[in-house]
Amino acid sequence: MTGARAFVDTNVLLRALTLQMTLHQETETLIQRMWERGVELWVSRQVLREYLVQATHPNTYSSTLPISQVMVQMEMVQTLFHVADETQAVTKQLLFLLQKYPTRGKQVHDANIVATMLAYDIDTLLTINVNDFKRFSDQIHLIGPQE
Repeated sequence: MTGARAFVDTNVLLRALTLQMTLHQETETLIQRMWERGVELWVSRQVLREYLVQATHPNTYSSTLPISQVMVQMEMVQTLFHVADETQAVTKQLLFLLQKYPTRGKQVHDANIVATMLAYDIDTLLTINVNDFKRFSDQIHLIGPQE
């Protein structure tokens, strides 16, 4: 799989980095398996923001993570993963996807992930929420933590 690229959804990243979360072992194993196969792993600025929201949200953990720990994790993520910026090409892809697929409300966040993938020529998404992205399955390949 050398030369292959995969995008890591926020839910996979969060669980892979957090021992006490459900599916931690599965998501950590999934990411490790991709690296072993030579797959480039990508996140976006959107995923980084969503990770910050979840890591500091009181409903995610019994008590929120200290900001110093979150900053260390953010630095680590940015060294281990390629980070896609939100460019004009991403916006163009997003507008295309919104016209082609029935998408509204919070689903726009998912469409933006797919738009980022298309703009950066990434064809595989690692996600726990496979059903949320099925509408885009003619554009991208979906891999859940159990695969």
